[in-house]
Amino acid sequence: MAFAGTNVSLSQPDITQKLTERIDDLKQRIAAWEKRIRRYTERSTRFNQNRLFQSDQKRLYESLERPMVSGTGPAPNQADTVAFWRGLWSEPVNHSEGPWTEVVASQCAGITPMDPVIITPDDVAEAVRRAPNWKSPGLDGLHHYWLKGFMVCHSVLARQFQEALNQKSLPSLFITGITHLVPKFQGTKQIPPHHVSTDHIQDTNIHFERENH
Repeated sequence: MAFAGTNVSLSQPDITQKLTERIDDLKQRIAAWEKRIRRYTERSTRFNQNRLFQSDQKRLYESLERPMVSGTGPAPNQADTVAFWRGLWSEPVNHSEGPWTEVVASQCAGITPMDPVIITPDDVAEAVRRAPNWKSPGLDGLHHYWLKGFMVCHSVLARQFQEALNQKSLPSLFITGITHLVPKFQGTKQIPPHHVSTDHIQDTNIHFERENH
C-alpha cells in the first residue's frame, strides 16, 4: 500500500523513517504557507487602512480603538429606541438665556467681524467631490453621485446656501434628519445614530473649507 502523491509505501523496510521525513516536510510547508498568509493579511490590512484614512479618518480611528466584532446578542428594542429619539426630537427646545450670555457678548464685542463669506458653485463642487457616491442621508433621498454629476445644480445650491447665510436662518430641510432604527453593529443594544440631510452636510463642508483657507 502506497500513500497517494508520495514515494512512501508500507512495504518499505524504512517506513518509519520515511513517514517521519514526510511529516517534517509537510510541517515545513504548512509553516511556509502560514508565513505567506500572515504577510498577505498584514499587507491587506495596511492597504485597507491607508485607503480608509484617505476617505474616512474617523471610521479608521474607531476601528483601531474598537475591534470590529459580530455579536449574536439581542437587537435594540424598537419601542425603547423610538421612545429615546422621540424624547429628543419631539420635545420643544428651551434655550438658556442666563447671565452668562451677556458676559460672552461683552467679551466678544471687541472682536473684529470676519469678512463676508461668498459661496460659489466651485465651493459646492469641492464640498461634494469627497462625499461617498451612493449615500443619501437626507430626507430628499438624493445620492451624492447626482450632486456631483449634475453640475448645473451647483449654482442653485450656492445661491440657496448664500441666502441662508445672509438671512441667518436655515430652512427646516437643513436641520431635519432621518433616524434609522437599525443598529450599526450587530448584536449590540447601542442606540443607532441619526443622519442629517444631504444639503446640511454639504453646507457644513463648504463653511469648514472656507474657514480653513
